[in-house]
Order: sequence, then C-alpha cells, then structure tokens
Amino acid sequence: MKIAVTGSLGHISKPLTIELIHKGHTVTVISSNPQKQKDIEALGAIAAIGSIEDTAFLTAAFTGADAVYCMEPPVNFFDQNIDIFNLHNAIANNYVKAIEQSGVKHVVHLSSIGAHTDKGNGMLAYHYYVEKIFEQLPTDIAITTMRPVGFYYNLLAFIRGIKTENAIITNYGDLKEPWVSPIDIAAAIAEEITQSYNGRKVRYVASDELTCNAVAQILGTAISKPNLQWTVIPDEQLLNNWLATGVNATIAKGYVEMNAGRRTGVLYEDYYRNRPVLGKTKLVDFAKEFAAVYNQQ
Repeated sequence: MKIAVTGSLGHISKPLTIELIHKGHTVTVISSNPQKQKDIEALGAIAAIGSIEDTAFLTAAFTGADAVYCMEPPVNFFDQNIDIFNLHNAIANNYVKAIEQSGVKHVVHLSSIGAHTDKGNGMLAYHYYVEKIFEQLPTDIAITTMRPVGFYYNLLAFIRGIKTENAIITNYGDLKEPWVSPIDIAAAIAEEITQSYNGRKVRYVASDELTCNAVAQILGTAISKPNLQWTVIPDEQLLNNWLATGVNATIAKGYVEMNAGRRTGVLYEDYYRNRPVLGKTKLVDFAKEFAAVYNQQ
C-alpha cells in the first residue's frame, strides 16, 4: 500500500512509519521541518516537506495514497495568542479538502479520549468539533477515528512538582484511569490503516489502567522516591499555579476543566462503554524513560 503519514517523526508517527515500512508499505512522511528530510529518508520513507495548513501541498502529498493518517499537531501552551479551537478546526478543514481533492478513500484520524462530547471535558472539546468536521467527508471515504487515552509522557509534566514539593500535585485523584504508550497507539494505527474497511468506526487505545496512587508508587520507585505521594489540590489553586508559570489562560482553564472531567467520570464514560484490549507497553516500562528524564533535569 501507499500510505501518507502526517506528524513528521513525532512520538506516534515515527514508530508508525517504521512499522509500516517493515511490513513492506510505501510511506510518505509529511513534515514542516526541512531538517527532518534526511532522517525521514534514512527510515526508508519518502519525505514531503511543507505545511499541513497549505491545501495545495497537502493535496499533492495525499494524491496517489491508498490511505492517510491525519493528526493535529500539539500547540505551545505558553503562546498567549494561540486559539487552539480555531487553529485545529482550520487544520481539520484543510485535511478534509485535501482528502476530497486527492481522491483518498481511507482515512485514519488521531482524535482523543473525551471527544465523544463537547461538555465537561475542558480543552479536549476541540477534538469533538474536529471529529464533526471529518464526518462531513463523503460516505464512500472510510474513516477510523482513534481515541487514545492520556499519554504516558504527559506524566513528565509532574517532574517539576516532584522536585520542588516531593509530590505529584494536581486537581484529581483517588481513581483508576487508563494511560497509553505512543508505541501502542502506533501499532493500533498500523493495524487500522492497512485493513480494507468501509464505513466509519471509533477505536479507543490504552496500555494500562492504574489508580493515581499506583502511578505515584511506580514512578516513585523508578526515581528512588518510594514514598512519592499523589496530592490533590482545589481547581482554583491548580489554575493559579498554571497561570503563574505563564500558560495561556484559555488553555490553563481548559486543562483544569479536563481534569475535573476525570473526577466526574465524563472523560471516560464512552471509553468504558467501548473498552479496548490493553496494549503491551505498561507504565513500569515507561517508568524507566521517566527516570532518565527526571535525572537529567
């Protein structure tokens, strides 16, 4: 198959590209960074250098592909001028135009946990609207929507608090929740994108399900802090903490609301209705990476 992959050589797109090439597929990797071209080609892929905000470029990169993998890139939380909803809606509309104009008939789209609703999920609500944009594609175009849960590497954001307060500090706790490795997400996408499929479906992806205290214990053991605690603070306090570090106010508020959705159960209600088979990469595996980053900072 000929497959176009967005996301450059990111956490998901790189292992996805490696797996697809290993299985004999021809892969075009789309990146906005010209410096990535050599690294892309070193994997055995074709580099398409340009912006996903450029419809003509994107259409050309998709043309001839049997399937495409689409993702909206992460944003800089400290950019005071960014509007994450408008930005990702614009990118989604660009994808839709390029898919239609290129003639692609199979799309795998990276969405998120919480995208089943636009209420009670904070900053993740934009995924709901992006999914609606993709649903506007003609019905003869197959779409698999991937909804991974919280990424393991998001836990790296707690390192600062661990070093200064000797605790993981946030506004939720005392619950069991799912986490996922990008490696397992890439494996799931590779499975979906190489299948012959007609219609529309949603697939959740998770690697492990753990209580917050279990997460603290595993990470604490990895960094030689076996008594590491998971500490819950009020929403307002977390919001003020984030604003004090210079995070975009809208994003900070959305992050706090997203975590509140963990407490209420809104975030995971559809996940538990469609619970997936857990992936191979467990938190104890990621803990080694976590410890390496922790010890470098």
